[in-house]
Amino acid sequence: MATGLLIICLVAFLAVAGAILDPFLSLFIAILLGSTLAFLYFNIYKARLWLGDVGALSLGAVLAVIGLLTGKPLPVALIGGVFVIEIGSSLLQILSRTFFSKRILPVAPIHLYFLARGWEEPKIVMRAWLLGVVLALVGLYIAFL
Repeated sequence: MATGLLIICLVAFLAVAGAILDPFLSLFIAILLGSTLAFLYFNIYKARLWLGDVGALSLGAVLAVIGLLTGKPLPVALIGGVFVIEIGSSLLQILSRTFFSKRILPVAPIHLYFLARGWEEPKIVMRAWLLGVVLALVGLYIAFL
C-alpha cells in the first residue's frame, strides 16, 4: 500500500517540481519514482519483500523533504493525505488510551481496522490508492492556484 501511495505522491510532486522549474529536484524525483516502480513491479500482491520501518520511514522523510523543497506546505498535506489519515488514526488511538483509557478503534492504524472488519487486503490497498489519487489531484489543484 505504501509503495503505491508513494508513487502517486511522487508523480504529483514531479508535476509541481516541473512547474517551479527545478531541474535537480525533478531529476531526483524521477529517479526515486523509477526505483519505487521497480520495487512495486517485483512486489505485487502477495508481497514477497517487506518495506519495513526503515524503508517506510526513510521514504516518508524523503517525501516530506521533497514537499518542503517545493515550497508549498498545504498541498504537501493534501498530496500525502492518506499518510496523514494513517498517522492521525494512530495518534488518536494513542491519545485516547493515554487520557481516557479507552480505544477509539479496536486496532490502529485505520487500514488494520478495515482488515479486522473483514475487508480483503487488495480491497483496502485499491481504495487507499484511489483516495490517494483524489487527494493528489486536489493537492495539485491547490498548488497551481
